[in-house]
Amino acid sequence: MDIEIGQEEESDLPAICKLVETAFADMQESDHQEHTLVKRLHKSDTFIPELSLVAKIDERKIVGYILLTKVEIITENGVTTSLAVAPLAVHPEYQNNGIGGMLLKEAHKRAAALGYGTTVLLGHKDYYPRFGYCPAIEYGIEFPFDVPPEYCQIIELIPNALKGVRGMVRYPAVFFKQQTSSFL
Repeated sequence: MDIEIGQEEESDLPAICKLVETAFADMQESDHQEHTLVKRLHKSDTFIPELSLVAKIDERKIVGYILLTKVEIITENGVTTSLAVAPLAVHPEYQNNGIGGMLLKEAHKRAAALGYGTTVLLGHKDYYPRFGYCPAIEYGIEFPFDVPPEYCQIIELIPNALKGVRGMVRYPAVFFKQQTSSFL
């Protein structure tokens, strides 16, 4: 199976939303509104087109998606810009083929090239560490959610990007227009 990872095209949004809805349909931790979050994020000032990536097979069928958007880490000394993974989705028929990892790695590479030093996420404590994520609390970074700390994760995309950064992640209001789970 040949998989191509690239920036989404404007015409891809309906297929992306359908994919995200399908990917989260059977997830117990989900409120099944991730696809509406994707639509809202696309219209927000946190959206970075270069970090909205699709995985395609046969040059046209979208089987995976990742979106990184801007968030902030509020510290005693001010604000540090970070990114949030929300969502990472792979069509159920294509899961366990490494597509999610390919999307994550490519998104990390592109984000670092754009100068973003860190990425945060709420996600599975056993999946994301294999890509370099660790509990954010290890860096003194907290999340504004009532979830176990091992699900609140962070990665440095640029070495030492978290040096001297301790504080609370602030998600933009667009994330909260409807309660949305980000457990991936």
